[in-house]
Amino acid sequence: MLCGSFLSWEALSDNETMQEGMQEAITRDPEVMHGTPVFRGTRVPVQTLFDYLENGDSLDEFLEGFPTISRDLAIQVLEECKELRLARV
Repeated sequence: MLCGSFLSWEALSDNETMQEGMQEAITRDPEVMHGTPVFRGTRVPVQTLFDYLENGDSLDEFLEGFPTISRDLAIQVLEECKELRLARV
């Protein structure tokens, strides 16, 4: 199970320290995709990355499908998610 499956955006928002890092990679604006968390500078929902990975697709396959997302940005989201999950253990 990946981070996107067991952490809601509200859970991410509750942790101020982690939220500061996530704000760099993820934005949430009611005017963009109805407030769905998206990768900074795009309209690509972050949940899409987790959906790809949960379905067995690789990070490279996700990046091929969404060329507006840089590898660094995707990895930043995954790293922040990992830190959040480990902090909850």
